[in-house]
Amino acid sequence: MPLVFEKDGFKFAFYSNDHRPIHVHVRKGDGEAIFDVEDSVQLRESAGMKIRELARAQELAEENRNLIIQKWHEHLA
Repeated sequence: MPLVFEKDGFKFAFYSNDHRPIHVHVRKGDGEAIFDVEDSVQLRESAGMKIRELARAQELAEENRNLIIQKWHEHLA
């Protein structure tokens, strides 16, 4: 599971066999969310994350969208 980056206790990563659209898995504690980032950052699904955590995760994904896309192409293209 290639780690893209980590900040504020959130871990942003891909699975080795991930598929399009470009997306990132975000974990914090026992919670996980998936954000699509190809066209814009959009929450696809989540489990076990509080609304405040989801908002912060989305904010971090938006701030690092270019990095996420770059790492996707390095690891999965």
